[in-house]
Amino acid sequence: MPTIYDIAEKTGYSASTVARALSGKGYCSPRAKAVILEAAEIMAYVPHQAAKTLKNNITNKIMMCIPDIMNPYYFEMIHGAAMALEPFGYSILLEYTMHSPEKELEVLDSLKGHFVDGVIFGSFDYTPGLIEAIKDMGLPTVITSYYQSPGSFNDYDCVYVDQPRAAWLATRHCLEKGHKKIAFLGGDAREQNTRERFEGYKRALEEQLVPLSKSLVIHADFTREGAYRAVTEFLQHGEECTAVVACNDLMGVGCMKACVDFGLKVPEEISIVALDNTEYCLCTTPAMTSVDMLQGQVGQEAASFVIDRIVNKRNFQKNMAFSPVLVERDSVAHWTT
Repeated sequence: MPTIYDIAEKTGYSASTVARALSGKGYCSPRAKAVILEAAEIMAYVPHQAAKTLKNNITNKIMMCIPDIMNPYYFEMIHGAAMALEPFGYSILLEYTMHSPEKELEVLDSLKGHFVDGVIFGSFDYTPGLIEAIKDMGLPTVITSYYQSPGSFNDYDCVYVDQPRAAWLATRHCLEKGHKKIAFLGGDAREQNTRERFEGYKRALEEQLVPLSKSLVIHADFTREGAYRAVTEFLQHGEECTAVVACNDLMGVGCMKACVDFGLKVPEEISIVALDNTEYCLCTTPAMTSVDMLQGQVGQEAASFVIDRIVNKRNFQKNMAFSPVLVERDSVAHWTT
């Protein structure tokens, strides 16, 4: 790739004159500029983006970090963010953190070099250590769950869906259909995503005076395969339930396959409702009832928030919560005892 020094050698002008002609800044005679621009075009000169970035301290890129690149939940979020960033001339760099706390910290540490202008950060579990790493990184950041920093640090924003309400909606729907033995299929009980969704499940049961049974709490890993294994083991141990609230669509799909393989008819013998409302819900038989987590709107607003910090230099915290919506299909039936 040609440099300004190559153009200088070809045209006979100094490198500084070439630089002024190409940038349009500083004096350069019309004749010299014409000769230099013609040579640059012939030589297919392209300005070095890294050099421009160092000079202007602007990259026009936002890093979006997601914990699960195979989860369709994030597809709409990425799309929403990209659409919001495009009018500002910004594009997205995608980083897959592999649902690993160590990888998340590693990524945030690498961003101290400021090769992006801002960050949209998704995680299953926001912790004081993670927030401290965001602070040390020093870039405008939006996280996609709610987290209140234990200290005074508030140089990040929260754009998220109300996760307890999402699980509450799913559980209440089963209760309204007459179900009492409702299993909860979640991820790691120590992680924020699972804790918040379990909170909504538990509240819905308490409101209807239905006792919480620990034997009906199933832990997997937010994947289809993990849910299939966990639900198969649950059924093989002789546990009984009439409905399952799965904490995402992938686990809902895995749960449905485990039930069918075990010989149960959905929804006649067991009902299933999930969270996320991705297109996977339309690929099951029957089509799966799910709670729309509005991830496209989350991505769009997260991008708007980070741009606001970059462009308008906002230096105070803003939070936005979306209220999820139940989308009823065919996987939940009335239950009569």
